[in-house]
Amino acid sequence: MDLPYQQDPDDAYSLADAARPVLETLGSRLSGLGVTVLLSDERAQLLHRRVGDPVLHRYLDSIQVAPGFAFPEEIIGNNGVGTVLATRRPAFVTGREHFTDQLGGTACAGAPVRDPLSGQIIGVFDLTGLSSHADSSMLTVALEAARGIEQRLLQRVTSRERALLQAFHEARRRTMANEGVGAGVPATEPLDRHDQRILEESAAALISSGRTGLAEVRLPRGRTAVLLCRPVTSSCGVTGFAVEAALPAGVLRRLAPAAPEAASPVAAPCRRPAVVTTPQMATPAPAGPPAEPSACTGPWLLAVGEPGIGRLAVRARERLGLLYDAGACVGTTLDVTRTAEELTEVAVPRFADFAAVDLPVAVLLGEEPIRVDGPLRRAAIAGVHAGSYLRAAGDLITYTASTPQARSLMSEEPVLEPELAKAVGWLAQDPVRGEKILGAGVHSLITVPMLARGTVLGVVSFYRSRLQEPFEEDDLSLAEELVARAALCIDNARRFTREHAVALALQRSLLPRGLPTQHAVEASHRYLSARSGVGGDWFDVIPLSGARVALVVGDVVGHGLHAAATMGRLRTAVHNFSSLDLAVDEVLTQLDDLVGQLHLDQEEAETGSHELIGASCLYAVYDPTTRCCTLARAGHPPPALVLPDGTVEYLELPAGPPLGLGGQPFETAEVEVPEGSLLVLYTDGLIKHVGNRDVELGLDQLRSPLAHRGRTPEQTCRVLDTLLPAHPADDIAVLVARTKALDAGQVATWAVPAEPAVVSRIRAEAIARLTQWGLEELAFTTELTVSELVTNAIRYGAEPVTLRLLRDRTLICEVSDGSSTSPHLRRARTTDEGGRGLYMVAQLVQRWGTRYGAQGKVIWTEQPLTLL
Repeated sequence: MDLPYQQDPDDAYSLADAARPVLETLGSRLSGLGVTVLLSDERAQLLHRRVGDPVLHRYLDSIQVAPGFAFPEEIIGNNGVGTVLATRRPAFVTGREHFTDQLGGTACAGAPVRDPLSGQIIGVFDLTGLSSHADSSMLTVALEAARGIEQRLLQRVTSRERALLQAFHEARRRTMANEGVGAGVPATEPLDRHDQRILEESAAALISSGRTGLAEVRLPRGRTAVLLCRPVTSSCGVTGFAVEAALPAGVLRRLAPAAPEAASPVAAPCRRPAVVTTPQMATPAPAGPPAEPSACTGPWLLAVGEPGIGRLAVRARERLGLLYDAGACVGTTLDVTRTAEELTEVAVPRFADFAAVDLPVAVLLGEEPIRVDGPLRRAAIAGVHAGSYLRAAGDLITYTASTPQARSLMSEEPVLEPELAKAVGWLAQDPVRGEKILGAGVHSLITVPMLARGTVLGVVSFYRSRLQEPFEEDDLSLAEELVARAALCIDNARRFTREHAVALALQRSLLPRGLPTQHAVEASHRYLSARSGVGGDWFDVIPLSGARVALVVGDVVGHGLHAAATMGRLRTAVHNFSSLDLAVDEVLTQLDDLVGQLHLDQEEAETGSHELIGASCLYAVYDPTTRCCTLARAGHPPPALVLPDGTVEYLELPAGPPLGLGGQPFETAEVEVPEGSLLVLYTDGLIKHVGNRDVELGLDQLRSPLAHRGRTPEQTCRVLDTLLPAHPADDIAVLVARTKALDAGQVATWAVPAEPAVVSRIRAEAIARLTQWGLEELAFTTELTVSELVTNAIRYGAEPVTLRLLRDRTLICEVSDGSSTSPHLRRARTTDEGGRGLYMVAQLVQRWGTRYGAQGKVIWTEQPLTLL
């Protein structure tokens, strides 16, 4: 690949000149180590290369890693220079992490070099070597070198500042000579970079203010520095200020004075007060009694500069720092209100004394703002003190057309009111409250419309009271940039709120709204959505034929609309498969095929979605006539069984694969469950929360809350409520069912010989049992049903033939035989001699069907206990 090349790269910042001592020193240290020192500008174009190894020198020439060539990431992908500029942070790229094969044999560690005044990245320092010699410590060396270059840039001052510095030294030498004292005595003390930064910024602020005299600066660990700002005039008439620093005696160690010339930096363009010397690091003196506050070391020169230049530098740094903090602190959550609060917290007190964010109610709800000229809800307000009389958070405000806020919303431009007392339109909103606000000291206002992606989301108001300087025209651009960054975050939060609300509504519509009526179990449930979004957990209680019931709990991978929609499809499929009376393992097999088909459909659609489709499921069928529970699971945690005496055990079920993998059979397990036992089905979110993401620990921790006798399912759910957070990390679904059993008196069974002559006797005995149950009203329908089903079983089925009547919430009639042939309902023609019996039965009963088992089939019917 041919890289961009410029024969004489521009170096507007004299970066290479300032960095040369650092590069030479580091090049000598790294000589013979098989690495090269590179320096690039802000366009990723190499300015300098220093190679100590001839072999590496020739190799880098062969791959165009030489001055003049550029390495922008948008052209050649990952590399140690372009990636640093693209991400604005240090980067370590080695071997095949490079996008191009051309750089695949190298390892690069790059660090950004920033302009000390503006904070902008003006270049990259990079260490490059062969990938076989890659070492992560290269990045540490690169960071230290970048900081050294920035310090060199910081020390470059203008010719005017040099003149001020020379005048200061001459005046100081004359003073010392007159007083008989040695020339300047610089002091040292254990100062770290943070201490130095505090002193430098305080000195810059003193120079920019144009005030002379003493200022006290507090340092960490209870220390205090004294800064002396005095005027200085050079021989050519340049007037400025010099700042000296002194610290309390007892913690400092004096060194031999350095010659003034040694501290003088090289002349170069700069736009900030020059830091000409800083205290060197030294070992603290032994602990002793505290020094007297008045006892100070001899001062050392900290900075010189001109007030105008210093003021601009300080303001520029403050504004850049504010925007940087806004980028880091605003938008940390996807909550609209919290994002608005973060904006006010960043703006106060650094830019304004009060800041308020007003949004339409629709935005707070995640909807598109239809209009912004109506009532707005105050989403957030922050201030330096109470008693401002500004409207509080949560208030509903309707701005009149004359107010700055309304003008901002209509024009989509910021509005400046430097003297609020003269803003007639603002006072017209509420004259009484306006006078109180002015009386509280509020004197200046900027309003900025909150715009994001072409939509007006609201308005932000900045007020000043304690800050005496009114807002100026220059403040408008800062306020606009600050609000623009927050507006994107609020719009993202609004969109997330809308999607979350839609997904939640979809999920609620797909989950059971209540549990169906059945007598096999008493059930209760809980469902908690994850804080990260709606998930795909679900549960179900499905009545089956023969008084049985199916208990289902499942979990779809992922969160959001996709997971909720997939959950709805799987839940519907489970209902359909259950209505066919499929075996437990067959239901999971059909679900597995369905999930696999959904994944194929998504790939064939080529929608660009890369959502993973997968799920786990636990499916159980409980029969109250035998107290037998048949279970199977697909990648799901095992259920807990709480026996009537309070003993808790986890049922050992064959662990089937998750749904969607395909090709693996599912195995079932049968468990006899004592009447009154609790079956607890749950998703993995419960175990992960209780066990702090440790499944084994979670299962163990769950035993104690469940181990209690005599609890109802609802009482058990309430106990689990105490273990669950309001917004868990993952969805949690819990289904608790207490088993019941049909009394022997509710079941009647007959073994039917394969002889047509016995049909009349069986029919008579069935009617007699109905009379015992007090169901004489159902005698005619039942007699016809028994006669037809038993006759068909004898004629077309195989032995053994059995008749069973169940008195549950309905009257259930079941006829089983050893054949797998299923009867079909058809409409008989007038000339047909048969085919009308099953049709008449279907018209008389509430519902009927067929289920298959290992020993044949069962034809069943259900009738309501009371005739309609």
